[in-house]
Amino acid sequence: MVGIVVTHSTRYSQIKIPPEEIDLQPIRAQGSGGQNVNKVSTAIHLRFDIHASSLPEVWKEKLLIYPDQRISSDGVIVIKAQTHNSQEKNRADALERLRQLILEATKVQKKRKATRPTRSSQTRRLDSKKKHSQTKAGRGKVDY
Repeated sequence: MVGIVVTHSTRYSQIKIPPEEIDLQPIRAQGSGGQNVNKVSTAIHLRFDIHASSLPEVWKEKLLIYPDQRISSDGVIVIKAQTHNSQEKNRADALERLRQLILEATKVQKKRKATRPTRSSQTRRLDSKKKHSQTKAGRGKVDY
């Protein structure tokens, strides 16, 4: 069995998740498929416990607060892969989806640089407001 390697651009350049931490269970796939679907377990049910994993603590915290329905309240990632007809392809798909989820959750967001509006944009905005105000003021009651 093969674990996965998560390559990240942060100071942890590569993190290897050993196969013992990933629980892969073959299950029967849902949906159509004829008689074979009732006999062969081609789908894969992946379970990954975040708390018991060897991931860095920073990544664990980010994963636990990441808003994804595949992460349970107990801190277990559950992925069901059943798109392919072979168990090997579904296993590879489930591992890749786990890798992508970890990468997405632990991505470092760029800090926003505060910018100031230019003087010309401020004058344009104020001129527009003045014009709009005059237009509305012209709609009032007329006194003769």
